[in-house]
Amino acid sequence: MIAWIYSTGMTPFSVRRLSLLFLRVGNLTFGGGDPTMAALQRELVVTRGWLTPERYGLIYSLARATPGTNLLAFCAGIGWQLARLKGALAAVLSASIPCAAAVVWFTYVYTLWRSNPLAMSAIVATLAAAVGMMAAASFQLLRPRWKPGSRFRAAVIFAAGFALSFFLKLPPIQVLAIGALAGLIWRAPAKV
Repeated sequence: MIAWIYSTGMTPFSVRRLSLLFLRVGNLTFGGGDPTMAALQRELVVTRGWLTPERYGLIYSLARATPGTNLLAFCAGIGWQLARLKGALAAVLSASIPCAAAVVWFTYVYTLWRSNPLAMSAIVATLAAAVGMMAAASFQLLRPRWKPGSRFRAAVIFAAGFALSFFLKLPPIQVLAIGALAGLIWRAPAKV
């Protein structure tokens, strides 16, 4: 059973296509969960049309609120939404097994190269690029709400979430709860 597919006439859905997508994106996107989720947002919402932006945002938010590895929770949520248990298993296994093996390999190689200044310079530059990708991923998630009349609200809540997380070091669940409360109190302008 396929649930909540955003019918746009784009790429038809199948569990096989879902597995191949998560295999490619989950194992070839570097920089952690946020860049991976941003790449998946482009693929699932924009390119393939399998999810609406709202449904994607809901799954992303729920995954961020769960303990443990948010990316795996996100993969399970997307898979479940599209094809229930079969989809959840396909997404999680496709996105995790190959990259877990790669982490073991990279850790071994790092122990060999950690005294090499050239290799360490490349690693630091890779980290900087990954942070840039995370910033782009953040804005992609905010973009649907970045409309005239609601930009100030979105910017304030974004900045508050950053401050609560970075400066006050609140746990993610508390930051999300405060964000939800702010959304209840300070509502977005009605669509015209």
